Amino acid sequence: MIIDFHTHIFPDKVAAEAIPKLEKAGGITAHTNGTRQGLLDSMTRAGVDKSVVCTIATRPEQFEPILNWAAKFADERLIPFASVHPAAPDCLDQIDRIKKAGFKGIKMHPYYQDFYLDEPRLIPIYERISAHGLILLLHTGFDLAFPQTRRADPARIVQVAERFPELKLVASHLGAWRLWDEVRDILCGREIYMDISFALDFLSPAEAGNIITSHPADFLLFGSDSPWTDQRATIDLLNRLGLETELQDKILGGNASRLLNDD
Repeated sequence: MIIDFHTHIFPDKVAAEAIPKLEKAGGITAHTNGTRQGLLDSMTRAGVDKSVVCTIATRPEQFEPILNWAAKFADERLIPFASVHPAAPDCLDQIDRIKKAGFKGIKMHPYYQDFYLDEPRLIPIYERISAHGLILLLHTGFDLAFPQTRRADPARIVQVAERFPELKLVASHLGAWRLWDEVRDILCGREIYMDISFALDFLSPAEAGNIITSHPADFLLFGSDSPWTDQRATIDLLNRLGLETELQDKILGGNASRLLNDD
């Protein structure tokens, strides 16, 4: 089974407007139209069985509509992660609702939501997510659409992981996008989940392979960041690393299956 742990979609009407804006902001080209059906078609072409769909509440008031929409498209193949905004006055209650509604995890983004990973105001949020056993998928490293402010660098990731050892934290983009030297020095070897989304395109096979084989095999997850990369192309890039079969199987789906079903 192949599980893509990092994808994005939008409601159909929103996608038509959002995808061109995001393409322009990031200077990138989308590989699907950003809709549910577009992702499902991509999954079929790539041989992906399930995809985790990351939602982002860029404003506190977006929590409710995102939650309702995500609940509607959830099925056997698409696993939505809800989103909370740290500025929401009822953020902790929202986390309770996410758990009660049966969601597996939460996605947060320090650039779109204007926070630093180790801010004191995030402490109760991490505590509540951890207490509920929810997965927290964080955008980590830089973001190509924003100035390179160190909001989510490896040192901050380690601070969060050490303070909340029970938190099921996933650092996206192979630990921290465009900070991979620090990932090798600070994150590799620690029991912190990393997905490989939007990373293999920017690293040589030797560089990517070095990070992956230096990290605990049970803490690596396949991710594409679709629509911003092509799912099939990301699988092909992974195949080119020449990893041992057992490790590759864990990355492609074994680890994600265990994490998603670890209630």
